[in-house]
Amino acid sequence: MKKHRILSSVILLTAAIIWGMAFVAQEQLADSVPPFTVNAIRSLIASVALIPVTAITRRLQGKRLLESEPADRKKLIKAGVVCGVMLCISVNLQQFGIALYPEGAPASAHSGFLTALYIIFVPLFGLFLHKKPGLFVGIAVILATVGLYFLCLYNGFGALYTGDIVVLICGMAFAVQILCVDRYIGEVDGVKLSSIQFLVTGLLSAVLMLIFEKPDISAILAGWKPLLYLALMSSGVGYTLQIIGQKYSDNPTLASILMSMESVFAVIGGVIFMHAVPQINEWIGCGIMLAAIIIAQLPSDLLKKKAKQI
Repeated sequence: MKKHRILSSVILLTAAIIWGMAFVAQEQLADSVPPFTVNAIRSLIASVALIPVTAITRRLQGKRLLESEPADRKKLIKAGVVCGVMLCISVNLQQFGIALYPEGAPASAHSGFLTALYIIFVPLFGLFLHKKPGLFVGIAVILATVGLYFLCLYNGFGALYTGDIVVLICGMAFAVQILCVDRYIGEVDGVKLSSIQFLVTGLLSAVLMLIFEKPDISAILAGWKPLLYLALMSSGVGYTLQIIGQKYSDNPTLASILMSMESVFAVIGGVIFMHAVPQINEWIGCGIMLAAIIIAQLPSDLLKKKAKQI
């Protein structure tokens, strides 16, 4: 179990690194490519890219590409549709929210903080599914929330933007998506689930794109670099790592804390790609987030052992 927890932590932190860097790509596209267009393109590319990955992993496992039992196929499709619908809602709300911030507004800071509030919503929603986070994980949730505040909003929220409300709802949607993955991941193939959820997300986003948007081919071609990063890395690799990482995690709240480190890596991405200089509050926030991760890794029975020793 300990080895599984360490493996899960490494995988989910890797996903957080990829997602953190994706905030830069999303902000670059926000003014030129509409949200549904962005997510239709990135999701469909990710779904196609994962097909050969699925074939290779199944062959290495000595398994057939398609499930032999109809019940297993039905379960996989159901899981992919449920997770795909929630992912579609989540990523489109996020991209929409970022696009709604006025010019000059701290879009990355606000959206990074509000999106990562799924670390609060996951344990809250999980209570309805009888999933108790445990004392150390509960403490880590509080610490991580404080760390996110220092990281993103130390100088205050300032004006309340329409984008803030949309991204807050996005954080709630991501919490549900995390719980959906937690529900199905022990029963279906992880890479297949990732590919199907992106297919569903891409198709739904494409329909919404055709109804509400007028895609500009020149703008899409001009933004091919951030689009490819979002498609292959953030979607294809990042969300697949989420599914695999959650498979080895025994606690969706712990998984959400690890994934919320994307805000820390968003700051690092700003330093690398936008030449931004971190402020003292950002260093404090990163330190608190790191402490939250360490505390969340403590075994749940540690207090009981200490109590027995006393």
